[in-house]
Amino acid sequence: MATITERKAKDGSPSYRVEVRLKGHPIQRATFERKTDAKRWAASVESAIKEGRHFKTTEAKKHTLTELIDRYIKEVLPGKASSMRVRQTLQLGYWKAELGAYALTEITPQRIAETRDKLLLAGDKPRTPATANRYSAALSVAMNHAAKVWGWIDDAPTRNVPRKTEPRGRIRFLSDDERERLLAACKASYNPLLYPAVVLSLSTGMRQGECMNLYWREPKTPPAEGAWGTVHLDEGKIILHETKNGERRIVPLSASARAILVELGKVRLIDNDLLFPGEVDGKPIDLRKAWLAAMKAADIEGFHWHDLRHTFASYLAMSGATLAELAEAMGHKSLQMVFRYAHLCPRHQAGVVDRMAQKFLSQAG
Repeated sequence: MATITERKAKDGSPSYRVEVRLKGHPIQRATFERKTDAKRWAASVESAIKEGRHFKTTEAKKHTLTELIDRYIKEVLPGKASSMRVRQTLQLGYWKAELGAYALTEITPQRIAETRDKLLLAGDKPRTPATANRYSAALSVAMNHAAKVWGWIDDAPTRNVPRKTEPRGRIRFLSDDERERLLAACKASYNPLLYPAVVLSLSTGMRQGECMNLYWREPKTPPAEGAWGTVHLDEGKIILHETKNGERRIVPLSASARAILVELGKVRLIDNDLLFPGEVDGKPIDLRKAWLAAMKAADIEGFHWHDLRHTFASYLAMSGATLAELAEAMGHKSLQMVFRYAHLCPRHQAGVVDRMAQKFLSQAG
């Protein structure tokens, strides 16, 4: 049985104290600013007790979200890839600033959802629904760890927060004519590194950060942040030691990309192991101006460097690659991110259907 008692602060603002009393179990108590949150919490607690699940209200009362986040950053994040550490530290910092003072018993799904939605309107540059979902995911991982490993909470409240609806992923890829014009413009560019960088991106599908942070050999001091990799021409491959999803990845080199890198290696700087070195020691070159000039010369609009990656995936799909092969080539852990390219391989799908019909349905009709 749950009882909810309304209380008034000196400024007149209400709060709601909840007590859940069930025979044979210790009393569970919590306080909320909203009566709806109090009712939801009470129902959750009663359900957990009746189902025999151990509800760690006592531990949850002892710790704040700040303590949870600080411990997670100190104990768990060091074992993650550097790019993931930086990203999740930033994301968790937002939750710490907004909800850090609350005890874990007060971190409700509704409070999380409301705080997440503030991201969509906050600051000079509001975040997208996709970004808001990534912030929620970072908090979810930390709270799941607190539940499963530390025993601070019974279950992560983030599990009951629905994801924001994300728009369909943008797909822009080069037509045959656009590709020819762009490569010609890059080849004629005042910057000799633009053409090999574009060809490498187009033929491997690597992200711009992965491509621009490639080394001829493993550096003595690898970059502290971000993706990076090494080129292995003799084996015809690139090894990405750090990637966006935190996993090591092998990227095969096509014959044309390999030939271009062989030529690039003939004029490489002796004292710099970066494939695309910039003016600042240890930093890759900034190709933005050269890229924009090439785009203008090629008369191509609405195309960004990242769209070279979309072009790579689209060409693979139109060449008959399966979604599983696409995911592997792009470095995705699941098929979700490559479903956007499914409509580009109708011939391959039709072929699969025809083979099935010939094998199993040839006697039909």
